[in-house]
Amino acid sequence: MGEQLRTVLRHAAYPFLLVVMVVISVATLRLRWDLTRTNQLFLVGTIAYLALLERLIPYEPEWAPSVREWGSYGVYFLITAIGGALSQVPVSAIVGRLAPPGSFLPLWAEVPAALLLGSLANFLVHRWCHTSPRLWRLHGVHHVPDKVNVGNNGVNHLLDVVLTQGCVQFALALAGFSEPAVFVVGLFVVAQGYVVHANIDVRLGVLNHVLAGPEQHRLHHSTDLAEAGHYGSDLSVWDHAFGSFTWRPGRRPAAVGLAEPGDFPATGRVVASHLQAWRRPARPEGSPAGPT
Repeated sequence: MGEQLRTVLRHAAYPFLLVVMVVISVATLRLRWDLTRTNQLFLVGTIAYLALLERLIPYEPEWAPSVREWGSYGVYFLITAIGGALSQVPVSAIVGRLAPPGSFLPLWAEVPAALLLGSLANFLVHRWCHTSPRLWRLHGVHHVPDKVNVGNNGVNHLLDVVLTQGCVQFALALAGFSEPAVFVVGLFVVAQGYVVHANIDVRLGVLNHVLAGPEQHRLHHSTDLAEAGHYGSDLSVWDHAFGSFTWRPGRRPAAVGLAEPGDFPATGRVVASHLQAWRRPARPEGSPAGPT
């Protein structure tokens, strides 16, 4: 592939995904497609698209997953899906009695409001997981890999997924946002969650100050605590607001993974990775937590 085409992909790959997300959202709501099925198909399509880009414009060729790693990622992907489903159980039981009957905002106002609230909830829980020794035993599983790619976005402890997604869903449901608004925000969150982990050499420029991208999230996985941060995986506004935004043009992580690799089992040891959460809590200073 020529260098000119690579340059085009570096600048157009991310905006193209966002445009596709908007088109799918509008089409789904107007044509009344099944929301759950559309979300699932969009998830699969997003992973396939980013996996292709990782081969065309890789940021770090050595971060490409091996066949064995893809196998482990597949197991964690299923665990993450199960955790997402489990997180809906307590939310449905609680908000059924507490949530307002519906939103009084038009959809065009609901979507940005829901995005800001959901992003804030996710940011706060994520940062809490990096500063609480007990919660770090759960979330640290995600930081074990010494590479960042689209596959290991799903490397999570089951309870970490239940906690994070449960808090976000509870906040949105309690605020009374409509199902269409939550659906649109959900597609954006899916796209962002995989984009920020993608091992692709994209350039967002000034958009990094509004939207989270892989240039930032690689720093979040850095072993150097001075450059870590970036707890937002969809928007950058909360990192600016809470002082955890450290990205600058051209900044590369010193290395990614755990500052203390011996604190957690290897990613391929799925059962051991889940059981270690009941060991003595590791100090949060031993995590790539960034400034706190």
